[in-house]
Amino acid sequence: TRLWREPAIAKVQVMDVTVPRDLRVGYVTAENDPIPEALREIGVHVELLDEQALAFGDLSQYDAIAIGIRAYELRSDLARANQRLLDYAAAGGTLVVQYQREGVWNQLKPAPYAATVGNGLRTTDENSPVRVLDAKHPLLNFPNAIRAEDFSGWVQERGLYYWDKFDAKYQPVLALRDPGEQEQLGALVYARHGKGVYIYTGLSFFRQLPEGVAGAYRLFVNLLSQGKRKN
Repeated sequence: TRLWREPAIAKVQVMDVTVPRDLRVGYVTAENDPIPEALREIGVHVELLDEQALAFGDLSQYDAIAIGIRAYELRSDLARANQRLLDYAAAGGTLVVQYQREGVWNQLKPAPYAATVGNGLRTTDENSPVRVLDAKHPLLNFPNAIRAEDFSGWVQERGLYYWDKFDAKYQPVLALRDPGEQEQLGALVYARHGKGVYIYTGLSFFRQLPEGVAGAYRLFVNLLSQGKRKN
């Protein structure tokens, strides 16, 4: 028998985050993913998509579908359903893919246009500079206006498993760089696909949201909300 004590402390974070009304998100999680619960805590309606939902469910009911970290590697049903997800985006949906490791990703080629994950591309300094490539880009302005202060207070890292090469149909949104290293453009990439939107991000939202990083919440909500934006 051992006695274990933990401080009885509850962490409360107050943040200014605009969430579109009735934002509905389908989420493909692999394992130990804290993001669905973090989104529910700010009022997003999140439903986890299992194998049956991916294969046969009505995906059009969701404003966005988010793919969790390493899901293509850990869920074989995701690769089988990938064309359905691309069709969902082409029909007007928003598909947000979080970081995937290069081995499985580069073999499957699941993106709508050519894109590869680089070997070990990441930003390990959580205080490293973030350069905005287009301040008017919709990902940085709806429904939350993303500014330099939104990249303050990040923990452990900026991101990992960035794209190193991608088709000209994609637009890089941010440029990140560790001190003394080359600037990377594949951390947040956007493309129109048919009537909808396809987004890949290596930013480490899975670390930031559980820590209550307000800027990360604001940016991630923006990624999921593009279907609510009036063009």
